[in-house]
Amino acid sequence: MKGIVLAGGLGSRLAPLTQVTNKHLLPVYDKPMIHYPIQTLVTAGIHDIMIVTGGNSAGDFLKLLGNGQEFGLKDLYYTYQRGEGGIAEALSLAEHFADGEDVAVILGDNIIEDNIAPLVRKFRQQKKGARIFLKEVVDPERFGVPEIKNKKITHIEEKPKRPKSSYAVTGIYMYDAHVFDIIKTLKPSRRGELEISDVNNQYIREGILEFDVLKGFWTDAGTFESLVHANQLVYQKFHRKK
Repeated sequence: MKGIVLAGGLGSRLAPLTQVTNKHLLPVYDKPMIHYPIQTLVTAGIHDIMIVTGGNSAGDFLKLLGNGQEFGLKDLYYTYQRGEGGIAEALSLAEHFADGEDVAVILGDNIIEDNIAPLVRKFRQQKKGARIFLKEVVDPERFGVPEIKNKKITHIEEKPKRPKSSYAVTGIYMYDAHVFDIIKTLKPSRRGELEISDVNNQYIREGILEFDVLKGFWTDAGTFESLVHANQLVYQKFHRKK
């Protein structure tokens, strides 16, 4: 299985901080934000990892991360996303890297407590399809929101005004190689982006999407409020003296 960290975009919601650097290079407590999703993949036993980045600070990722030696990696791969074409477009840039293998995808601003190694094993037992991860939140309208019936996700709505559940689809996804075929069929949304929810909904229509609910904390760090929250969670869980 290959790992893909999506760290493109312009991070406009965090301006003016992101006028001088990429959002994913901002600090979350004592580490750059990008360290957390990389470590999530490495801890799960995934060591072939590509970073999809963009914007004017792409070269800073290489300065910071090099070949991934700090994470025990032999190599770390990079590719570049022009503009803000959406999560699915960013993922499509890693098709040559995936080379027909399954992929574990994580957004570069997602920080979680769980070790996802058991979830990787569950996905491998599926044989095919996709597996996504949910977390109950107080503001589901900020995210893709699943509608769940009889313990199955029947549809995912992106940033709904009236959410049909209190769960958010987190920015952690596992896909078989079919994902790249699906992306090629997508059309841009009203936001002008290729939406990852459209990818997941296609897997739902094909009856091959499964899900788990994360047990530990999860947050994104794409707004000032969630960036502060991420710092607090990391400090309280890993650094506060008992």
